[in-house]
Amino acid sequence: MKVPILRLGRILLTSVLADLVDEQAVQLQSEILALIRDDRADGVVIDISGLDVVDSYIARLLNETASMVRIIDGEAVLTGMQPLVALTLVEMGRETLDMQTALDLEAGVAVLNDLIAAKGQPPTIAAPHVDT
Repeated sequence: MKVPILRLGRILLTSVLADLVDEQAVQLQSEILALIRDDRADGVVIDISGLDVVDSYIARLLNETASMVRIIDGEAVLTGMQPLVALTLVEMGRETLDMQTALDLEAGVAVLNDLIAAKGQPPTIAAPHVDT
């Protein structure tokens, strides 16, 4: 199963709806990086609301993806983390992911726009107002 990556303005959106095997996770990482580089996207929102479990490999891969995106001058936001996934990450010693997080996709787009604007670039799309 290939995870779709959608383009919305100058940002990428992807939603992981089922647990990934290692090869699928690596493929997703490669595709995100290629699209940011080739399509000159400003960043990516990765929604993991479909995941009930995040093991240490997937957690590391998400961290590495965020770092690689920043190296090629993009930003990454993780959204939709289930409470048990957050608990698992804390128990694994990964209290803070090396990427911004947001509750849901809408908030993730707003956070990504803020990160992009902080770099002096205009917002990629008009994000709806999110009450926090």
